[in-house]
Amino acid sequence: MTEQTINPVNPYLRMDRMPSIWCPGCGIGTSVNCFARALTQSKVDLKKTAIVSGIGCTGRVSGYMALDSFHTTHGRALPFATGLKLANPELNVVVYSGEGDLIGIGGNHFIHAARRNMDLLVVCVNNFTYGMTGGQVSPTSPGGARFTTAPYGQFEQPFNLPQLAESCGATYVARWTTYHVRELTKAMRDGLKKKGFRFIEVISPCPTLYQRRNKLGDGLDAMKFYREKSVKKNNVDTRELQIEFQSEITVGTFVDRERPTFLESMNKRFVSVFGDRYKPYPEGPAKSS
Repeated sequence: MTEQTINPVNPYLRMDRMPSIWCPGCGIGTSVNCFARALTQSKVDLKKTAIVSGIGCTGRVSGYMALDSFHTTHGRALPFATGLKLANPELNVVVYSGEGDLIGIGGNHFIHAARRNMDLLVVCVNNFTYGMTGGQVSPTSPGGARFTTAPYGQFEQPFNLPQLAESCGATYVARWTTYHVRELTKAMRDGLKKKGFRFIEVISPCPTLYQRRNKLGDGLDAMKFYREKSVKKNNVDTRELQIEFQSEITVGTFVDRERPTFLESMNKRFVSVFGDRYKPYPEGPAKSS
């Protein structure tokens, strides 16, 4: 009897919850595989690592990871994650959700978490639609594409997520597709090792809704498209990274900079005010005079 080979990512997953709810051809599972491998490569302490998700297809990721996991309310993954980080700054806190949850319903939280430079790694799986609730227009839906709420074609200006993240203050910004598994794994590994608000956009297929409604084929067709239409460019002006319907997709690492985190800025401010009477958070509050 031959010994059965165990997938190296299995220890990072709650195998009792498999198979997942994700549709055949969906790229979310591929992104999770990359994340599990990034956890291995980065050698972060898994006992000090927590993952937070909101609502939606990608929001299910937290429930499948064998980490301290928080499946939160719609659009509120970042406030939950902020509370976790402030309550226990030693935690490695990862936010893993979709563009509808993070940028649509939770857009205001995204802007201010980046502005404050909260020490969080944010992974946004962007499939250009609200996949779990019927295929509505999302904040990143390309112009001209069809959706249940735009049967004649979406006509609004979509968000350019790397530009949004950089302009709000993110310290690390990257974009890859689910075809670029090696590069995505490396970006996640680098993000886990860095401080500040780190943002990784993952372009992913939604064969059941986005691709079917727009006659773009299945998950394999999406991989072929990503291979043929992706252009690797690092350190480019994020204003040039808009994604149009069936256009080229610029992928790479666009921002990698240093900036004081929220806690570092807070401690510096209160030391300047209270001097030696202030014991930097989280060790204790300022002593009364």
